[in-house]
Amino acid sequence: MAEHSTIEWTDATWNPITGCSVVSPGCTSCYAMGLAGTRLQHHPSRAGLTAPSKAGPVWNGTVRFNEEWLTQPLQWKRPRMIFVCAHGDLFHENVPDAWIDRVFAVMALAPQHTFQVLTKRSARMRRYMAGCEMPPDDLPLHKLWVTQWSRRDQVAAAMRDIAGSCSPLLGKVKQLPLPNVWLGVSTEDQKRADQRVPDLLETPAAVRFVSAEPLLGPIDFSRILLGTSAAEFVDMPHITKARFTVDALKGAASIGWRGLDWIIVGGESGQSARPMHPRWARSLRDQCAEQNVAFLFKQWGEYGPCELHPPGTAVCSVIGSSGRHMTGRDAVCGDPEDAHAEIIARFGKSRAGRLLDGVEHNGMPQVRG
Repeated sequence: MAEHSTIEWTDATWNPITGCSVVSPGCTSCYAMGLAGTRLQHHPSRAGLTAPSKAGPVWNGTVRFNEEWLTQPLQWKRPRMIFVCAHGDLFHENVPDAWIDRVFAVMALAPQHTFQVLTKRSARMRRYMAGCEMPPDDLPLHKLWVTQWSRRDQVAAAMRDIAGSCSPLLGKVKQLPLPNVWLGVSTEDQKRADQRVPDLLETPAAVRFVSAEPLLGPIDFSRILLGTSAAEFVDMPHITKARFTVDALKGAASIGWRGLDWIIVGGESGQSARPMHPRWARSLRDQCAEQNVAFLFKQWGEYGPCELHPPGTAVCSVIGSSGRHMTGRDAVCGDPEDAHAEIIARFGKSRAGRLLDGVEHNGMPQVRG
């Protein structure tokens, strides 16, 4: 937990829930996992959350609710962006719905802040956020999600427990989903984007975003097309067209519906970091520019293009278009059949910096109106 954060896209972190498990390649060098198994291994919020392995500490699937940190955002008066569960996953399969209810209760009680929720469990997030009870026959579609969200009563009850004087707040909120809660998914490559982005597109949220960090392969958002119907978007009453297609970045132009609002891109840092091909980052920048989607380039990570610094100032290697990392003799020989292989160098995170072709990208999304 930190009232101030050095993460480029947020202001603070909040960890009411800690603990996780490895689900995809992007988890391998998780900073929070390493910290939980080393420097913080005896802290009450981290003890017993990891198991030792030859590669270092590994999440063991145990999750912990940190009661003493739950109401921390209510004590922060200055509005800020808050990264929720930075050392865990709010929608982890072992996190009970009741815990999530309490986290949402605090977020509803703190409308001055913007909460950024990032998950790799997109299906669980969609079920929790989009789940509705069967409505009465005469209930209009546009009132369905606002009045029949399956977790509404539980969140309201949690709000009463946390701050009794504010308990009527959720019932008075006219705009749901909560306008101060942004929901996102981590997608380190095309496979994970194909799996998680469709779930995100079907999840009610004021802002939907993707964190492509660590970026371990190319991602083409234009290939993610969601064929759907109006009934699946219960939080958007203006959608009446029976069938339509949603493009991940374009949205659905025929009905004026927006796709993803924000893309974050970053390379991996740390001793065991895997390099990011510069072409992958440039492609995502260009995809966002073409569709007017906010783009933030967080960092190159451990590796970056050789032109970032003078020759001879770092150890060079070659990365292929598929992500194959060639060092030593392999780097000298390269891959003559790979026209997009590129020379990179291990500068370290600080020296590599966060300029993409000389430009610092700090795009931020607009909340859906």
